[in-house]
Amino acid sequence: MKVIIIEDEERTARQLVRMLLNYDPTIEVLALLPSVKEAVNWFKQNPMPDIAFMDIHLEDGQAFSIFEQVNLTVPVIFTTAYDEYMLKAFKVNSIDYLLKPIDYDDLVRALEKFKSLQVNPSFDMNALLQLVQKPKEPTFKDRFMVTVGTKIYSIETEDIAFFYSEEKATFLMTKAGQLLTLEHSLDNLENQLNPVNFFRMNRQFLVARKAIKSIQIYSPTKIKLDLAPVSRKEVFVSVHKVPDFKDWLGR
Repeated sequence: MKVIIIEDEERTARQLVRMLLNYDPTIEVLALLPSVKEAVNWFKQNPMPDIAFMDIHLEDGQAFSIFEQVNLTVPVIFTTAYDEYMLKAFKVNSIDYLLKPIDYDDLVRALEKFKSLQVNPSFDMNALLQLVQKPKEPTFKDRFMVTVGTKIYSIETEDIAFFYSEEKATFLMTKAGQLLTLEHSLDNLENQLNPVNFFRMNRQFLVARKAIKSIQIYSPTKIKLDLAPVSRKEVFVSVHKVPDFKDWLGR
């Protein structure tokens, strides 16, 4: 059996070689390739092996791009550290997989399945990509590290009432009334906070929903907020933000 291994982790690749030879000493590993580019070049210049082991994430991109550049006629066993949604995609397309770290017994089962079924290497690439390209959930900061003199405070985001800027400085006010200086700008903070919980009221204030004590509506375009803890400055919602602010409150 002639094998090619496409894997950018050298240790994992070598471990796979040892397990393959332990399974069958006559197996011939033709190449160890760490990247999409090298894999594509190899396939263009060499006859197809009997089977390919392919990691999903390589040093220069996703292994799926190999299929977009080369017409592969070789069965593939993917090696992956992905979760269940990826594994379902492989099953749908009749592609076998090995979950990292690779277990020898799993490798044996995959090879026996390949030998018994003679896996058909053809599959719908677009269908596979739709299944595996799961949108990433946005991540937001859970806490902020704040330095005050020689001390460092870890402030959990849920304990923050609001942020505000004044004279080119940014401040954080905790729900307990502790005022701390931050090195972040409000623009930067806005991208790090969950928009479900925080709203940019105007150029100076970024406020947590739970910090809003009361709302005073002076007109359809003028809204004042009373915060807890109390802000040193009055907080008005910018005129152009009023519709979005009302929508945010109703979520």
